Amino acid sequence: MHKTVIRKIGNSDGLILTKEDLSHLHVKEGDEVFIIKTPDGLSITSYDPEFEKQLDSAEKIMSKYKNALHELAK
Repeated sequence: MHKTVIRKIGNSDGLILTKEDLSHLHVKEGDEVFIIKTPDGLSITSYDPEFEKQLDSAEKIMSKYKNALHELAK
């Protein structure tokens, strides 16, 4: 853990992340990150939580209809 300072960037305020932080998040300049509210505060992630929910739903459907999807794939 380390701390950073909130800085003025144009008309906004922003956080400056170190190269190490960006590498840990697997992001580079221009990539999107998601800030998620948690019981402990905020979490920064490069993974879209909505996409993860959609993927979980798709996996349930594919599991339920595994045989039908296998036949359709032929």
